Amino acid sequence: MKDQFQLSLQNLLNKLLEWFDAFIVNSPNLILALLVFVISLYASKRLSRSITNLIGGRIKQSSIRSLIGSAISIVIILLGIILALGILNLDQALNSLIAGAGVVGLAVGLAVQGTLSNTFSGISLSIKDDINVGDFIETNGFGGSVESISLRDTKIRTMDNNLVVIPNNSISESPYKNYSLTRDLRVVLEAGVSYESDLKHVESITKETIAKAFPYKKDKIEFYYLSFGDSAINFQVRFWIQAEEKFSLIQARSKAIMLIKEKFDSESINIPYPIMTIQNDSN
Repeated sequence: MKDQFQLSLQNLLNKLLEWFDAFIVNSPNLILALLVFVISLYASKRLSRSITNLIGGRIKQSSIRSLIGSAISIVIILLGIILALGILNLDQALNSLIAGAGVVGLAVGLAVQGTLSNTFSGISLSIKDDINVGDFIETNGFGGSVESISLRDTKIRTMDNNLVVIPNNSISESPYKNYSLTRDLRVVLEAGVSYESDLKHVESITKETIAKAFPYKKDKIEFYYLSFGDSAINFQVRFWIQAEEKFSLIQARSKAIMLIKEKFDSESINIPYPIMTIQNDSN
């Protein structure tokens, strides 16, 4: 029993000595690998902070800036781990790590593909200048001012002060109209005048009224007679305003209707309403 205990103790001491010898022999590689890993940690923080500051003027959403910075930091740290394992000649462990990361990445990607789609769409919307916070847009049947663009969704404040949350992927894959990309908006207004009206005079005073109230591009005011209606000759007038919200179109149209009505009343021009005649053949 005593001999067996001494033999086991001797084997343990021999194994410890082997490990110690291996540690001494590989200590330069170990120190170098540790140094590479520490440098990668330091570089990841500095580079992540620098890139986050660099894109700060272009991407105004802090959550997306943080995501990009974190992704860059993780990539640099992973490169540092791969280099450190290569220095330690742990090729088998390195291959197993890469294979395991691939399998885990595939499983996670399949599980959260909807979330990832919204995330990448949010990054794309933040980087491009097509939609920015504060813009007035219409998409997916909703219109309003963009409140924020996060990793998952975009919040829009409608004109009736409701907050609509739309997934980023829905915006990227659907047509959208951004009224803030240009300040030039065209207002289209339709009305009608009675058949006894002087059509040339109607056109002249309508253009004059619109040009006085909306002087922007007053040389491009358009006036067209459209059709002979049941009780009126219908016309359409088009003019331009400078604005960045769809609500400005409604305001301009409302103002134009009031001014045209006042002008027609002062000129005794009738805007007729539909008239129905009922004929009674009974005696």
